[in-house]
Amino acid sequence: MFESFKQTSEAETAILRKLRMWIVALAAVCLLTGIGIGAILAGRPAVAQEELQAAARAPEALSASFVEVARRVEPAVVNIDTLQASNDVAESDNDDKSDRTPKSPLDELYRRQLPRPTRGVGSGFIIDPKGYILTNNHVIEGASRITIGLVGGERFRGKVIGIDKETDLALIKIDSDHDLPVMKFGDSNSVQVGDWVLAIGSPFGLDQTVTAGIISKKERDSAAFTSFQRFLQTDAAINRGNSGGPLVNMHGEVIGVNSQIATLTGDYNGIGFALPSNEAKFVSQQILTSGKVKRGYLGVSLESVRAEFARVYGLPEAKGAIVADMPPDRNARSTPAAKAGIQTNDVIVEFNGQAVQNSQDLIAKVAGAGVGQSVTITFLRDVDGKLDHRTVSVVLGDRSDFLDNEDSIAPKEKTDTPKPSSSKIGLTLGELTPQLITDMHLNGVKGLYIKSVDPNGLAADVRPNEINSGEVVTRINRVPVTTLADFQRVVDSLKPGDAIVLNLSRYDRRLGLVQRIVQFTYQ
Repeated sequence: MFESFKQTSEAETAILRKLRMWIVALAAVCLLTGIGIGAILAGRPAVAQEELQAAARAPEALSASFVEVARRVEPAVVNIDTLQASNDVAESDNDDKSDRTPKSPLDELYRRQLPRPTRGVGSGFIIDPKGYILTNNHVIEGASRITIGLVGGERFRGKVIGIDKETDLALIKIDSDHDLPVMKFGDSNSVQVGDWVLAIGSPFGLDQTVTAGIISKKERDSAAFTSFQRFLQTDAAINRGNSGGPLVNMHGEVIGVNSQIATLTGDYNGIGFALPSNEAKFVSQQILTSGKVKRGYLGVSLESVRAEFARVYGLPEAKGAIVADMPPDRNARSTPAAKAGIQTNDVIVEFNGQAVQNSQDLIAKVAGAGVGQSVTITFLRDVDGKLDHRTVSVVLGDRSDFLDNEDSIAPKEKTDTPKPSSSKIGLTLGELTPQLITDMHLNGVKGLYIKSVDPNGLAADVRPNEINSGEVVTRINRVPVTTLADFQRVVDSLKPGDAIVLNLSRYDRRLGLVQRIVQFTYQ
């Protein structure tokens, strides 16, 4: 009995010993697990804090990026002021046409209302340090005078080098005595919907205005656009005066030229269009090289293959460009396509070994190829209900030869035959007579009265203090003038870039004799 109890006690002791070991081991595991969980729980606020701080820093980082991009590109953005003269001379509605004999020179001065020039504003950007500027053609179209303003306040007379109506672009040249900051073209094909962009320009004449937005859509086209206008759509604010300015990416590269807006009011509605930089770069390089844009020309009217056409003709996918028509050129010559044997209803599927996606894709491929280049075109022709694959070689023509010859040529500057009494700065002056002094209440004033201001002259471009007819020039560059010869001697001594300071006097019914000073630069 005793031996049995002893054996039982030893067995229980062994079991208890093992149990204690398991309990200790389990306690250790629990302790370690608790420590780990505690560490995790203790660290979670720190992780959350870091996440919050990172989220808080994101807007600051984006803002800093905007600041840096704007700072880098603004010096190369210019504002453009244009002057478009009117050739019409209107007469006052109260003018008595039965009596054409004025009672005095002053009556004649006020009887006829002199033509008022039309002013316009736009934007542009420098693409070459020698002073070449890219802008929209509609910004400078019809302008008799173009003035370019730089960010530092310098102003220059702009000359049109060439235009391209197909893309609504124009290249302008200014002459500076130093190299100018330039903007770099980016790759517009690499732009993605949702990318941040900045639009920079002079909306409503407020130069160096920066707005931000994103790319809303690529390759936006419409019936209102030309074949070469497939725009980048953006919600960055674009208003009147922004035209011709750059749309830049976050690397400070131009990826578009701000060109149009969709609006019912004429102002910003969140939908703006910029011509892609790849097309703008092609156009500017062509104008720089040859003075006009040369594009390859096939000589066909095209329609894109759509799903319906593909089903009817048994095409595996809706790709290709259908030859809808083959109009002869304006001189009734055969077009390059006609010479190669291409016919109406042929479906062009390859251009120089590259698949043709649609009509716009083919137009771009043809236009980008060299004029006079021999290219290979593969097309499908419906023969007895079956599509026959054919390949031909076509020598591309010059698109400008088949369109308006003036489309890519810089407009000739308008010149007016100077009047005998008109000075170089655009003022027609007369010497004061006793009768004028009496009529204009100019007792004690000595100088030359302004008969008219040439709307194409320098004086017409003085802003904001416009020079008006009826005023009297008393001094020019500190020199008192009482005769036309006095004034002309000073003007003849001027060279481009010299300053001009005019002292003017006029009579005001409320204030009496008023004197003022205007300043501008001789160009």
